[in-house]
Order: sequence, then C-alpha cells, then structure tokens
Amino acid sequence: MLRYNDPVSRRGRAPSRVGPVDYWTLAELRYQIRRFLRTREVAARAAGIEPQHYLLLLQAKGLRGRQAVTLGTLAERLQLRHHSTVELVDRLARRGLVARIADQHDRRTVRVEPTAAGEAILERLARQSLSELRAEGPALVAALRRLMRSARRDARSRG
Repeated sequence: MLRYNDPVSRRGRAPSRVGPVDYWTLAELRYQIRRFLRTREVAARAAGIEPQHYLLLLQAKGLRGRQAVTLGTLAERLQLRHHSTVELVDRLARRGLVARIADQHDRRTVRVEPTAAGEAILERLARQSLSELRAEGPALVAALRRLMRSARRDARSRG
C-alpha cells in the first residue's frame, strides 16, 4: 500500500538529481492548477458543500463499478488519513448525500455511495468543471507540455 505524502514510497526511491530547474514553468503549472482548484472550491461552496465533500462525491461516483469504494480507498484517493475520511463521510451521510452500505461478502467492509441528492450536486459541479476545463484547460496543458519538454531535454542531456 502506498503511504500518502511520502515521496520515496511512491516510486520506491528518492527523486534523482536533475539538471537546471525551470522554475518559471514549474511555477506556471502550479499557478494554473491552483487557479482551477480555487474556482472548483468556490463552486462547491456556492453549491452548499465544502470542497472536500465535492472531491469525496467525485471519487465515490468515479470509482463505482471500477473499484470498491471503501473508506480506505477514499482516504488514498483524497490523500487523507482514514479518520479524516470517516469524518467527511459522516458529515455527508448526515446531510443525506452519501450512504454507507455493508459489503455482502465481508461485513467488516463498508462501501460508500452517493445518494440521489449527492449525485445531483455532483453532476452540477462536474458539468461546471468540464466547462471550465474546456475554457482554461489549454493554459494548464501548455504549462505541463513546457515542463515535460524541459524534463525530456534534461534526460537526454544526462543520458
């Protein structure tokens, strides 16, 4: 199992030394990502939920049919500790936006599913996200491409 927030365990080794850092491109990429995330946070709050609630609903809906949507899975996908994920699910369940469902094969396992009310909020926010990505995505992609070109040049110069 991957340990969140641990760069060594993600790849099994510490990051290697690379050539000169393209700080401008890295900063631009982070700016574009942060801009997108910030607008999603504002949209979630305008819809009456917290940004973390939107992310949990998105993961629960997106994983359905592909992977068991358990508290552990959600904790990993959200990069949160298990108890923090439990608290998020508790809050959403109290508002009727998710349901806990006992696993039929393993009673110790609880699956999390969005309710119809949760899916309605999620759909509105997801449609807004897609619309925003169509408008703002090219700047994000351009920054990522610049960074990837820089990384390829660096790899060629080392190798």
